[in-house]
Amino acid sequence: MDELPKQYEHAAAQDRWYPVWEGRGYFNSDPDPKRKPFTIVIPPPNVTGALHLGHALNNSLQDILVRFKRMQGYNALWMPGTDHAGIATQAVVERRLLAEEKLSRHDLGREKLVERIWTWKDAYERRILDQLKQMGCSCDWRRTRFTLDETCARAVRNTFFRMFQDKLIYRGKRLVNWDTFLQTAVSDDEVFHETVKGAFWHFRYEVIGPKPGEPTHVTIATTRPETMLGDTAVAVHPDPAAALDKVEAELREKLASAPEKERDGIRKQLEDLTERRRTLLPQLIQLRDMARDGRMVMLPIMKRAIPLVADEWAKPELGTGCVKITPAHDPNDYEVGLRQELPMINILNPDGTLNANAGRHAGFTIPVARKRVVAEMEELGLLEKTEDREIDLAHSDRSKTPIEPYLADQWFVRMDELAQSAMDAVSDGRVKIVPGRYAKGYLDWLGEKRDWPVSRQLWWGHRIPVWTSKPVRDLDGARALEKRARDKLGGRDGVAYTVQAEERGPHVERAADSTGYSAIVAGPDCHVHVCLREDDPAVAKILEDLGFVQSEDVLDTWFSSALWPHSTLGWPEKTPELGYYYPTSVLITSRDIITLWVARMVLTGLYNVGDAPFREVFIHPKILDRDGETMSKSKGNGVDPLDVIEKFGADALRFGLAYLTTETQDVRMPVDFECPHCHVLVEQTKKNRELPRIACKKCGGEFSTQWATKEEDKALPRGAVVSERFEVARNFANKLWNASRFSLMNLEGYTPGAVAESELTLEDRWVLSRLNTVTRQVTEALETFHYSEAARALYDFAWDEFCSFYVEMLKPRLGDATLRPTAQRVLAHTLDTLLRLLQPIMPFITEEVWQLLGGIAPKRGLDGGTAAADSVMIAPWPACDAARIMPEIETSFARFQAVLVALRDVRARNNIAPKETIEFSARCDEATAALLEPMAPYFATMAKAHATAWGPAATAPEMSASATLPGMEVFVDLRGFIDVKAEIARHEKERDNLAKLIVGKQSKLGNASFVERAPPAVVEQERESLAQLEKQRESVVATLEKLRAM
Repeated sequence: MDELPKQYEHAAAQDRWYPVWEGRGYFNSDPDPKRKPFTIVIPPPNVTGALHLGHALNNSLQDILVRFKRMQGYNALWMPGTDHAGIATQAVVERRLLAEEKLSRHDLGREKLVERIWTWKDAYERRILDQLKQMGCSCDWRRTRFTLDETCARAVRNTFFRMFQDKLIYRGKRLVNWDTFLQTAVSDDEVFHETVKGAFWHFRYEVIGPKPGEPTHVTIATTRPETMLGDTAVAVHPDPAAALDKVEAELREKLASAPEKERDGIRKQLEDLTERRRTLLPQLIQLRDMARDGRMVMLPIMKRAIPLVADEWAKPELGTGCVKITPAHDPNDYEVGLRQELPMINILNPDGTLNANAGRHAGFTIPVARKRVVAEMEELGLLEKTEDREIDLAHSDRSKTPIEPYLADQWFVRMDELAQSAMDAVSDGRVKIVPGRYAKGYLDWLGEKRDWPVSRQLWWGHRIPVWTSKPVRDLDGARALEKRARDKLGGRDGVAYTVQAEERGPHVERAADSTGYSAIVAGPDCHVHVCLREDDPAVAKILEDLGFVQSEDVLDTWFSSALWPHSTLGWPEKTPELGYYYPTSVLITSRDIITLWVARMVLTGLYNVGDAPFREVFIHPKILDRDGETMSKSKGNGVDPLDVIEKFGADALRFGLAYLTTETQDVRMPVDFECPHCHVLVEQTKKNRELPRIACKKCGGEFSTQWATKEEDKALPRGAVVSERFEVARNFANKLWNASRFSLMNLEGYTPGAVAESELTLEDRWVLSRLNTVTRQVTEALETFHYSEAARALYDFAWDEFCSFYVEMLKPRLGDATLRPTAQRVLAHTLDTLLRLLQPIMPFITEEVWQLLGGIAPKRGLDGGTAAADSVMIAPWPACDAARIMPEIETSFARFQAVLVALRDVRARNNIAPKETIEFSARCDEATAALLEPMAPYFATMAKAHATAWGPAATAPEMSASATLPGMEVFVDLRGFIDVKAEIARHEKERDNLAKLIVGKQSKLGNASFVERAPPAVVEQERESLAQLEKQRESVVATLEKLRAM
């Protein structure tokens, strides 16, 4: 055959074979009742940007499993697609619009902005799908879905409509996390916290009409002074004495069991509590009584009378014991407002400026309003003091701006029954989460049964299909309007109605003036909501003529994503695909979205289809950078998989990720820039990873990064972001290539034929035993998501056994015309099986070698030869032949390998030339000797070593090097191989160094102060160290005596 390249050319193999696989339809799957399905739906990547290494991990693991199952004979479907990622994608496009064109979404308008986002989506979806293909992903691309395409949109509308009909959808006013940049609510799961520098302002509120002996004012503290404009009460504890008693009891219990170093701090807390009882408790009791009497304080600036209320949210052990209550802008205050039936005054506009309820501070942004309020309180003489504080501030994960608690109308899904059904599916084993520890987070989150806010104040997404009437003042009027709508629509199917009374309570839309409660106007009483299952312009026109208006909001991204396993298969239609592939087999995802996505897929699958969407969920580890931070493009520490593929190859990317994927810990992946000029790696740091350009320290050349925006920066060559963790995988690919190259060159003249047991040599029986053992290990590992175990088993066998030993042992037989046929048949069979085992993880190199092997040995196998499949990816998965597994032979060769490595190590340490024959002996038990003696010819051919003695009686030559192995000691005769004078000098130096160390240890242990004061374990450790040093000195002295006698 033609000479093969000495290095595996990964780019050529990738370009050659992926189009072949796709063109032949190997990735495609269609319902076939005669075959068992295996189905995975891809966690759809967001079209916010290109994929990073975390996506590469997730998709590599899925593809490994799909390819494995396909080879096992399953009708394997991997359903691809992308997610519109409503809030995230709109945020990206809006930020770019603002940065590049100084325009807001309102400047463009809804239609134009959505057009821009569709353009963005098209570009990044193409890029994402191209990345997946370059990684080797074997999705059925004919079935690619998008969460905003017509198929998914139909499923979304049907689900919303059914939930609306079943009274699971309702509209309510709730306190939400508000993103003022995007002007939308975001879920708790879309919020991150960051410590920032802030302050604690202490303000005084005057008591209205204090009686003699009563406090004339209360002091409250806040980190958000502007919110005082919306205060509707000041709270004190209903029983401050009992609350302090409870705190004291807890502190005393803590003191009793605390270590000594913590006791002074607890005692100080108890002293402070005693002082608080003396100085503050009497006033808190007075204020509690005043609250019960309905007494009021004056809210400064707004000059609004607000009540004192007794509520356990106020903590008498903290601050002044008094707390300002702003129900519309703090989640804890909101709960107090509900309990105390307080008005809830929203002081914010959606864009984060203050509204008319803020009086003369209306129209200002929060930071400006904050300064104005503090200045005015100081001018009024009501600012007592200011303390610098570090504050844990919530931020939107999408826009990175601070979150504002905000009272807003939102659409919700009732979660009681839905959550319970999803909990039951995991609890009773219908859905198995692997590793099992992640089931707790899933169950705990669902167990809260918090209603799901599904509306978002965005323009990109599934628009909520509800038309709402103008406010109707009474229930009878609302019902009459509902009847008119029904009559106009003539009983059409796919239309649902509900009359919803405004929630009773203290919510307010606005305050007309600032004189007191009489100015706070309650909202309208009722609305009629009409939900349409289909997008029907004619029905919409009728509703609009009746004064109904469609909701401007869109659905939470996770609502459409929750339907992914069944919407992609055609639900709500009863398609052949839905009947055949649903429920899917397994979901592979990250722990970040167990609650956001996994739990919701389970509950919607049960609700819509009546069955859980998958049988197993595998939660894989996360990719972290060298500092332990999660990789992401926004942080600048993300790695484009294509950079890794360009440098190391797709096989190295996939194998490297599988090799690192364990169940127990996340993957640390040190990341560097690669200089495009000299190809030296430049360490990525927190400081340089967000710079637009970087200068290489070695060559001085500048290169751009992903943060380059200026034309002069973008004109520079780009520095790829890579990780050297893939070097091992690339080396493995090259090792496999070279072993395959040797095998192929030595298979010239191959003829198929059955191999009799009597023809198999010891090394043949060993490699076939190991091959079947590894087949069993890899199969079991992949079946149970132990990717790292599978990769490591294949690496160890291919590198340490097949390449380093078996191929070497085979060389003499391949040169013997009589022995060659059997050797070739076993070699071809072993390589064939190894390629099939590796194919799911390393598809390109295995296909390249498979095709070359097919040209030489189209029929192979020990039973006479079977025609090989046209492609390794459709070849059958190897079956483990248990009869071939011979533990005794495997043990013999394991011992042989250990001795061989030891002999090679001795050669290297003593600079013994490869052409020189060495003599060695091995002290071991009789059983080990019996195992090793038959291996003598291999020691001669592979290590140029001659064994002189085996067994318990073996002794070390006068001048020898030794290697200690489990249950055995190997001695290599060094006479004639070493410079005696140089060795004497080296050992004398070692003896003198040991003597100094021994004197130091003896001095330390002779110090009574050290022995008495140091922990006993430390003293014992020093004694053991001294004994070890003395033993080493004895050995060195003995060797010196032998050297001097030579």
